Amino acid sequence: MRLITRPLGRLGRQVLAALAMIGRMTMFAGQTVTHLARPPFYGREFLHALMQIGWLSLPVVGMTALFTGGALALQIYAGGARFNAETVVPSIVAIGLTRELGPVLGGLMVAARVASSIAAEIGTMKVTEQIDALTTLSTNPMKYLTLPRVLAATLAVPVLVGVGDVLGIMGGFLVGVGRLDFGAGTYLHNTIDFLEAWDVISGLIKGAVFGFIVALMGCYYGMQSGRGAQGVGRATKSAVVAASVLILASNYLLTELFFSA
Repeated sequence: MRLITRPLGRLGRQVLAALAMIGRMTMFAGQTVTHLARPPFYGREFLHALMQIGWLSLPVVGMTALFTGGALALQIYAGGARFNAETVVPSIVAIGLTRELGPVLGGLMVAARVASSIAAEIGTMKVTEQIDALTTLSTNPMKYLTLPRVLAATLAVPVLVGVGDVLGIMGGFLVGVGRLDFGAGTYLHNTIDFLEAWDVISGLIKGAVFGFIVALMGCYYGMQSGRGAQGVGRATKSAVVAASVLILASNYLLTELFFSA
């Protein structure tokens, strides 16, 4: 009997622990959002976070999008050649980047760079008791540390996604014209004709959601960091993993919501 009950008991404890973690994350997110409507607002921290998350993430997001657009053009051309449909390369590259690859790859790259940085920074502050010092000085750590970073990421990542879309389409254009013998005018004409406004807008909305997730996970795991260097390291790793998984899961849900019809 114990051979059956023990595995079930372990499974039950893991399920309860996962549900408890989801509950804590939900409460943390709710507290962060409610602080948005209550003063004070730390503008200097917000601008600093905007610079760190937005401007300094631009090179890695831009390079990722540029090479992804070029590789996507090659792959679609090779696949379309099997059905004599090589002319679909411009339209599929544009739609694929704006709807899916642009937001998802941009979100994952920001998660790798930003979630780890935020978790390490806040985790170190917790280990060195700087967060306790903020509380002693009557400064709410959620308003001072979490809210500016979450708001900055929510606003900055859609801009990064938009820039990534442009660079990704440019990468496909360069490969299409220089490598696949497309005419420059024809390539641009097909891209504009088949790309709709909702394709771009849906990707920007995804970017805002992904930015919120990235910063929230970085702040949450930073606040939950254990003591010592190992605790900060675990918090950093958990923040990146959680942000990446939630980005992929929320991407499916948003795609189902936007394009299920």
